[in-house]
Amino acid sequence: MSIGHALLGLLEGGPRHGYDLKRAYDERFGQDRPLHYGQVYSTLSRLLKNGFVTEAGVEAGDGPERKRYAITDAGVTDVERWLSTPEKPEPYLQNTLYAKVVLALLSGRSATEVLDAQRAAHLGTMRELTRRKTDGDLADQLICDFALFHLEADLRWLELTAARLDQLAAEVTR
Repeated sequence: MSIGHALLGLLEGGPRHGYDLKRAYDERFGQDRPLHYGQVYSTLSRLLKNGFVTEAGVEAGDGPERKRYAITDAGVTDVERWLSTPEKPEPYLQNTLYAKVVLALLSGRSATEVLDAQRAAHLGTMRELTRRKTDGDLADQLICDFALFHLEADLRWLELTAARLDQLAAEVTR
């Protein structure tokens, strides 16, 4: 996800401090990977340099001064363009798991063990996501559903590959 675009989108609700942006981002998008403060401020610096945000005041506090940032018209236009541009579907034609299966076959190791270990890891992650989904709010449920659907597709591929393992072994060891 584009952190810059996410921060711009959050700024459309009104000017905020970097700390407030980090907290809002983490609440909505960062459950698994919260932003680091340095990442927020380096992104805001880049957005400021590119004219997508402007400083909307500075407040003195107990610590360092706190700058408030506001989105500019150019920032709004950029968010609109980003939101209306579909993400490129990723076909994963050459993924790491496929490479591991082929390399296991080429080296005489058990590709079945590679597939079984991956299946177990997928099922474990699916159980965690299902628990998280049960306890989560609607946003968390939707995020978990997205991940679960992708993991289900991966499991179908694992099963199909396991069923074709003898054929694949014959092709890669020719």
